[in-house]
Amino acid sequence: MSQNPHENIRIGDLEVGPNAEPYIIAEMSGNHDGSLEKALDIVRMAAQQGAHAIKLQTYTADTITIDVKTDDFKISSGHELWADRYLYDLYEEAHTPWEWHEPIFALAKELGIHAFSSPFDPTAVDFLEQFDVPAYKIASSEIVDLPLIRHAASKGKPIIISTGMASLGEINAAVEAARSVGNDKIVVLACTANYPADPSESNLRGIPVMRDALGTLIGYSDHTMGIGAAVASVALGAVLVEKHVTLSREGGGVDSAFSSEPDELNQLVTQTKVAWQCLGEPRIGARAQEKEGLRFRRSLYVVEDVKAGDTVTSANVRSIRPANGLSPDAFSTLEGRTFTRDAAKGTAVSWDLV
Repeated sequence: MSQNPHENIRIGDLEVGPNAEPYIIAEMSGNHDGSLEKALDIVRMAAQQGAHAIKLQTYTADTITIDVKTDDFKISSGHELWADRYLYDLYEEAHTPWEWHEPIFALAKELGIHAFSSPFDPTAVDFLEQFDVPAYKIASSEIVDLPLIRHAASKGKPIIISTGMASLGEINAAVEAARSVGNDKIVVLACTANYPADPSESNLRGIPVMRDALGTLIGYSDHTMGIGAAVASVALGAVLVEKHVTLSREGGGVDSAFSSEPDELNQLVTQTKVAWQCLGEPRIGARAQEKEGLRFRRSLYVVEDVKAGDTVTSANVRSIRPANGLSPDAFSTLEGRTFTRDAAKGTAVSWDLV
């Protein structure tokens, strides 16, 4: 049975979905720059700034590629961040050593923040199981690896699938792969797999389209600079936002150039929550907190003392605040009629007064 994209699921001890504040994932990636202490500092920073989760990437250079120096394994010369680098060398630099996972996850638990990872092959899934991770994330490039998705989804944890570069058919195949092993706790992430991504390439109007087409919760994996795209994604229905984070963009790390610094992560957490709070309900009309304001709309009042038999004119009846008299539009019907009784200045005009 398909999940209801209008209902929450749970990741660990937290509700995730349209009826919960946006779930914010701080992606460490390779921004630890080869230092375990820096990795732990990133965990501390993410917890301090209010993120709900810290996410790693679990692979080695040998599990994600092979050490071959041909053009097939070389990033294009025009790439903004990693031009002319060989995949093996880049992943050797960027990977998070597997022996670091235990202290990173232990610190996250101590600080009350979720910790999980993107596994890049089945051995990584099996390795991560020992830490009782609350979810698995499938990276954009792995969306076509349906056996990997089935294996991760078979563990029964929520599965988060990033969709950079993918067609709707490829996304649907990945979702169905997860469902085929009985897992329907799925969040599909809208994503532009460019680093950094231009906001104009975000196409966030696709979020409700994906939600309706796939019948899943939708989130947003944000590679733009700043928080504007993330806030907009929540307004369009994203229930989860993932963002790369760093202690300092000038401090190195393979992804630091497009990652959020601590104060930006804090703004991401607070402003996406505000965006979610603003969504409210699909209804039009006065809100409870506007009740006092309704009292001070304009209406027709006697604005100078009048006697019975006096004629109603614009000099003695006007549209003013508050709202206890007849509507301002009624004046054209009242003008020229006579008052039925004396009325003091400040009397609300009613039909029985004329």
